[in-house]
Amino acid sequence: MEAASARLRSPRNSDAMRDWSPPISADLGYVELKRRLKQEGVFDRQYAFYAMQAVVAVGLFVLSLGLLFVLEPFWLKLLDAVLLTIAFVQVGYLLHDAGHRQIFAKPRHNDMVMLVAGFLLGASRSWWFDMHNAHHAHPNDLDLDPNTALPVLAFSEEQALGKPGVLRFVVGFQAFYFLPLLSLEGLGTRLASVVHIAGGRARYPVVETVGMTVHVVLLVAIALLAMPWWQAAIFLLANQLIAGFYLGAIFAPNHKGTLVPTADDGLGFLEHQVLSSRNIHPSPAIDFLYGGLNYQIEHHLYPSIPRNNLPRTRRIVRQFCEERGLAYQETGMIASYVEVLSYFHRVSRPLRSRSAREAFMARRERAVEVPADA
Repeated sequence: MEAASARLRSPRNSDAMRDWSPPISADLGYVELKRRLKQEGVFDRQYAFYAMQAVVAVGLFVLSLGLLFVLEPFWLKLLDAVLLTIAFVQVGYLLHDAGHRQIFAKPRHNDMVMLVAGFLLGASRSWWFDMHNAHHAHPNDLDLDPNTALPVLAFSEEQALGKPGVLRFVVGFQAFYFLPLLSLEGLGTRLASVVHIAGGRARYPVVETVGMTVHVVLLVAIALLAMPWWQAAIFLLANQLIAGFYLGAIFAPNHKGTLVPTADDGLGFLEHQVLSSRNIHPSPAIDFLYGGLNYQIEHHLYPSIPRNNLPRTRRIVRQFCEERGLAYQETGMIASYVEVLSYFHRVSRPLRSRSAREAFMARRERAVEVPADA
């Protein structure tokens, strides 16, 4: 299991998942739904929309950096760290959408957007591409989804009980530290990017290395020009922690606490993607803050649909799921985090309670028990 996860987290061919596509020939429901969506035109390119998104993202970026030179006192600069976070995340949405070929028809044009966005974010385009596509192919699969291969988190009771040493104690309380842990998301992204490039797995190693290096140098230089070194250090640290929390909070409700599929479930592609994803009730504010990722079910079914077409897609997908009796999970923003934390607390219970551990072991023994007349 660990070997399979490692292969998908760090494939030798940095774009091993480039041409990945769902097994549509084996899922007629998926084909029928796609036919309906094509009739609705939701796959059509949205160049004007993405041009506006680029203007907004870059504008926020320039504004937040410019304010550093005019804002006084220091606490106002710290508030500006929040604005810079929003700018980072909006650029991140462009990288994400280009990675799914939502913006342009030609892959190389999307790659150019990803490389520019990666420079503004200080992250590796190749690392994100490999990791994210592996996740899309196997959401919530504990063997194959890299997002579930985290040492300090457990996504099932069995995974919790498999933690070694001190992690068995720590993970028992994962629901209490999960939200603060999200603040390390940005730093983890940069570290993973460096490891990915250093391991020779980047598609554009020189461009990505230079881009990340220049990003760090420019960001630090701008901060030092705008304020004393100690204020610059606090500002940069605050920005990174806030950005990490924001990014983590966006991704957290998407799949955590939904179906964790197994090989015995016999689910088709459509069922797997729908049942392992969760939407957040849309609104103009939510759509902006989540960059369309609140339409997680629709996005996972058809990742190439442009972001601003997801509301129309949602109406069709929801109706289709109702017709087939397929559970369509959608909830409010606050409720989604309650569900996630409750789930983490529940699956880690065997690490806190002997009776819960014994009950789990008994259930597992019954599940593998061979009938007497077999």
